Amino acid sequence: MKFTAEHRQIEDTVVKFCDKELNPFVPEWEKAGQFPAHEVFKKLGNLGLLGLKYPEEYGGAALDFSYSMVMAEALGQCNCGGVPMAIGVHTDMATPALARFGSDELRREWLTPTIAGDVVACLGVSEPGGGSDVAAVKTTARSDGGDYVINGTKMWITNGMQADWCCLLANTSDGPAHKNKSLIVVPMDAPGITRQKIHKIGMHSSDTAQLFFDNVRVPKRNLIGQEGLGFTFQMLQFQEERLWGAAGSLRSLDRLIDQTIEYTRQRQAFGKSILDNQVVHYRLAELRTEVEALRALTYRAVEMYVSGKDVTKLASMAKLKCGRLSREVTDACLQYWGGMGFTADNPISQAYRDSRLISIGGGADEVMLGIICKLEGTLPGKAK
Repeated sequence: MKFTAEHRQIEDTVVKFCDKELNPFVPEWEKAGQFPAHEVFKKLGNLGLLGLKYPEEYGGAALDFSYSMVMAEALGQCNCGGVPMAIGVHTDMATPALARFGSDELRREWLTPTIAGDVVACLGVSEPGGGSDVAAVKTTARSDGGDYVINGTKMWITNGMQADWCCLLANTSDGPAHKNKSLIVVPMDAPGITRQKIHKIGMHSSDTAQLFFDNVRVPKRNLIGQEGLGFTFQMLQFQEERLWGAAGSLRSLDRLIDQTIEYTRQRQAFGKSILDNQVVHYRLAELRTEVEALRALTYRAVEMYVSGKDVTKLASMAKLKCGRLSREVTDACLQYWGGMGFTADNPISQAYRDSRLISIGGGADEVMLGIICKLEGTLPGKAK
């Protein structure tokens, strides 16, 4: 991966934004269970950070995905996981299909204000009975004249309580599960939509909602691309989501190791610092090596993605490794903080709570393993 001066400028801008506009308020937002998305996103929009990879005619910077990766990694400067996750949903999870396949009219109506930070976006895929199993989605969007009439429930929706629009995956026909789904832009102020806040063990500053759709009418012009291709479009969105997630963990993991080194160097037990114990400094060296290995995997996957190659396997590997390594690093570091690591306002304990979601959201570890095995030709009944 070759980084330009523009890459470094974006990194520097995002790090400074985290230090000035996010970190001073994280404790307040964590207690409130929500951050002011419209206020924060507007500031990001003013800096030109919400549309790095999107066309200039809609307010974007027309850069490639490597710049989004740099932004994701730099957001690891934030002292919580919830806000960077919410930003990533807005920039790289709810909007890729709209930007790539939406009509010009639809993009001007929804992508342009999203890039400007004037509206907040969310992604509606998961449901109470189907999270990682996207083909099992039950929400329907039935044709009625010039409208779709939507009925169903969406679960675990990041930004769901504050979002102005939802990129919704719904069944638009009774055909095969992989060919009967479509992505639809749904205004969240449409009659028939209700929202219910979900309380979580981590990611507290990111609002998460269950969404209910009761005969919600949406004009058919809000269809993204072609009807019946929603499953395919969503699989493409997942690639950027998973690469964003992997990149977003790197700086955060490095910071946790740095903080643990500093703390264990100062903390004394049995006449010497905790860090002086070989089991501690060796373990931290192992963890640092693992972070660098994940960075190399992520950078390679992004470089290939930017060049137009299919990175489904590498993105799945990066997502799998990211979730597992985040659990490993936070657990090991918390142990070395001792009792202080078990206090609620400790940076390590917060990362411990927040990072547990990574192995579940955006495709569980087991789903990533299934994808990798399918592409390796090692699933039963799948010839290589």
